[in-house]
Amino acid sequence: MEKLIIKGGRPLFGEIEISGAKNAAVAIIPAAIMASEGPCNIDNIPNIEDVHCLERILQGLGCKIKVDNNSLSIDSSNIMSLDACTEDVRRMRASYYLIGALLGRFKEARVELPGGCPIGVRPIDQHIKGFEALGAKVKIEHGAVIVKADKLVGASIFFDVVSVGATINVMLAATLAEGTTTLENPAREPHVVDVANFLNSMGANIKGAGTDVIRITGVEKLKGCNYSVIPDQIEAGTYMIAAAACGGEVVITNVIPKHLESISAKLIEMGAEIIEEDDSVKVKSSGKLKSVNIKTSPYPGFPTDVQQPMSTILSVADGRSIINESIWESRFKHVDELKKMGANIKVEGRTAIIDGVNRMTGAIVKATDLRAGAAMVIAGLIAEGTTEIEGIDHIDRGYPNIEIKFKALGADIRRESI
Repeated sequence: MEKLIIKGGRPLFGEIEISGAKNAAVAIIPAAIMASEGPCNIDNIPNIEDVHCLERILQGLGCKIKVDNNSLSIDSSNIMSLDACTEDVRRMRASYYLIGALLGRFKEARVELPGGCPIGVRPIDQHIKGFEALGAKVKIEHGAVIVKADKLVGASIFFDVVSVGATINVMLAATLAEGTTTLENPAREPHVVDVANFLNSMGANIKGAGTDVIRITGVEKLKGCNYSVIPDQIEAGTYMIAAAACGGEVVITNVIPKHLESISAKLIEMGAEIIEEDDSVKVKSSGKLKSVNIKTSPYPGFPTDVQQPMSTILSVADGRSIINESIWESRFKHVDELKKMGANIKVEGRTAIIDGVNRMTGAIVKATDLRAGAAMVIAGLIAEGTTEIEGIDHIDRGYPNIEIKFKALGADIRRESI
């Protein structure tokens, strides 16, 4: 067990490089299972626990894994098991991508129901709907999803709700189905596009990713490829918010500014200065910020994964802010932790009403989930005195070397064993 100790009140200055996108990597790594010939060599892999978890899962299935810094080589030509039922599978949400990948290549799989952050009910009904439309039989027994098909045949599938997980999972299975599959009302997030690009690099025929209709023409097989994961939109947004909240001037490199437009727009509205270059953004702030209202929504709207860090900066903004969380119903669990530090927040259902305070003060708090952990780190950076954050295993699932990166910007932050 470890914790982060932060002495707040320091402005941030310098340059920071963003890692590969967690939400893309945790789908691309299972997708590599679908290559029946040759290894997939994937660069810009983030050094996070969710990635290490997937490495262990794939090794358990019989894949050969080689790790070299931020590069990962996966050879799945000799998979020995279609049964993914381990503690690693149960502990992370993204393990459900194993279902679509194994179903696509082998026409069957048994995968335990996944876990992940406790941010609300996250059913897989849209995943199952898609698999069944392609011709698979799906049942849940003893806590595992069991899928099997004599063959997969392309179909027209309309998602009742916009779901990143269902879009990617059904896209995986449809890639090796006979005929053409049309996905209507799919998610358009950057990592959906990245997974489609990865599959196309392996020999898939996917068009329209990032739009409101994705068309997948099935192919007979996929081969290994070389690929580089896109930069992490959420990690970049978190550091942008931290820079604006603490004041100072921070250049954030290895980003795609277009992916950050909704976050940049809100920070500019609050009074921060955002300067975009080809692959970087500069955030300049005096730390004096105005309140804004936010409603989370699927891409290109304001990302739900940045809502919790944003609630921290709004806690010290001038005036009243309102956050409407339209994606998850339980994404305000961190509010009680912010209140320990002096925040004035009232939660009503999926809405948080935030009245900015002049200052927050250090306290002993905990990370209730991944993005809540990032919110608490930002709170510690702006608070007077010392903040101790426990439960940082959540943070390590999605933020590589967070204390090292902040320390390089001048923050007083360190990691200690409990």
